[in-house]
Parts: sequence; structure tokens; C-alpha cells
Amino acid sequence: MSTVITGASGHLGRLVVDQLLAAGTPSAQIVATGRDVGRLADLARTGVSVRRADFADPTTLDEAFAGAEAMVLVSTTTVGQRFDNHRNAIDAARRAGVSRIVYTSIVNASTAEMALADEHRRTEDYLRDSGSAFVILRNGWYLENYTDQLPMITKYRALLGSAKDGLVSAAGRRDYAAAAAAVLTQDGHLGATYELGGTPFTLTELAATISDVLGTHVAYRDMPVADYTATLTAAGLPPEMAAAVADADAGLARGELFTAADDLVKLIGRPATTAHEAVQSAAATIDESR
Repeated sequence: MSTVITGASGHLGRLVVDQLLAAGTPSAQIVATGRDVGRLADLARTGVSVRRADFADPTTLDEAFAGAEAMVLVSTTTVGQRFDNHRNAIDAARRAGVSRIVYTSIVNASTAEMALADEHRRTEDYLRDSGSAFVILRNGWYLENYTDQLPMITKYRALLGSAKDGLVSAAGRRDYAAAAAAVLTQDGHLGATYELGGTPFTLTELAATISDVLGTHVAYRDMPVADYTATLTAAGLPPEMAAAVADADAGLARGELFTAADDLVKLIGRPATTAHEAVQSAAATIDESR
């Protein structure tokens, strides 16, 4: 029986495939799915089965999930369409006889007021009511949400946000992928909901970390949510995505992206990636590309 990884053409889904392979899962037992199978060609060459799956087109899902015993449902990124996409995937998994679904949700999904949490909360409820055996991984913020901005932060020597002095329990995508691989390859996780996050920090502390790594002063500039939304839109982010990012920062300010739980460390068996390590790695990559 095989394990289906959805969104394998994206960052997190691909890392889950990599982590399963590293854990010794035979490539023939892994099914990597995505809307663009061309982006999965390198996985196909390793023996991983590659199939097209478009959550917005349920007709593709029955074939994509056929014969699978387990599935990692990596949450989609389309604002306003996540729940419908996730529901289509859960329904198709049940039709295909998938017996275990691992869903990547968001930290504090039950209580968070940010708009991003709503579709995750609805998906969790739908999954629990579906009758499928499940594991819910409530992933915290990605460190890459910040390190991907490093060139711009360096250029303007400023980290922008609306987080005030809120703490964010961020970790690296690879950490969250390792947690997904762990619950797939270990017993005792069915029915569990895990709050996942790394060592917490404020954005002021992150700016100080960036300053330390780069050797140049970077300041955190806190902005009203409306101003931050406008700034992100002016920088080229689609308006709906800019609004979601700024709203998430408002949630961060309220403590909605913080968790004191050590679930992530317990699942992966090592410390999670720290902000300092992530910034160092990203800075080195930038230097190498110059």
C-alpha cells in the first residue's frame, strides 16, 4: 500500500516526500501529486509514482488517490478556496479507501481569530466528522516566511510588520515535513492533534538576529494593519494575499502564532531550526548567488 503526498510540487509537500525517502520508505510506496506533474519529473526518475491532482477538479482525484492507504493533505494556498479544495480531497480519499489522513493545519486553529485560521478550522471539523482516521498537524509559521524576504530586508534595512511585540513560534519547513514523516512511519498518532512550533521570538528580536548575522543594522518597523496591507500590495503582492498576510500579523500580535507545546521537538526527535540558523543559511545562499 502506498502513501499519497498532495502538493508535492510545492515546498512543504516536496520536503515530506524527501523526508519519507530519507526515513527509508521505498520510493515505490510513495505517490507524489500536484497540478503540474512536469515539476515532479525528478521524483519520477527516483521511482516515486507521480500523478496529477487538482483539488478544484475532483475528477482528477479518484485516480490520483487510487490504491493509497495513507495521505498527507498539504493545505492549499488559494485564499477563500481552501476549505472547498480540502473537502474535495477528503471526499475523494474516502472514495479511494484511504484509511489515514494527515492534515497540515495551522497552530491554534481552534481559537485563532485570524482569517487564515477559519478555513483550517472548518477543514479540521470536516475531517473529524468524515469518519476517516486522522492526524492533525497544526503547523506554526514558517521561518521561510521571513528569510525569503531577506534580500528586501537587507536593501531597506527594515523588517516590516503589524505584529507589535507578539511572539511567533516559527520553525523551518523541513522541521514540519519531518513531523509529517514521523506520524506516517510511527505508531500511536491516530486521532492526535499536535500544536507545532519552534523557539518563539518577536519581530524586534528577529530584526536584531538579522542585524547580528548580516553585520548591519536592521530595524523592525511596526505599522497599522491597513498601512502594512497597502505596503504589501504596492510591493506586488495580490490584494487578497496582502490582506491575509497583514491579518496574520495582527493575529501574531494577539498571540495566535505562539505555542508553548513541545510537540514538534518530540515528533522529530531533535531541536527545531532556530531563527538564527535560518537567517545564517539564507544569508549564505544569497552570498553564493552573487
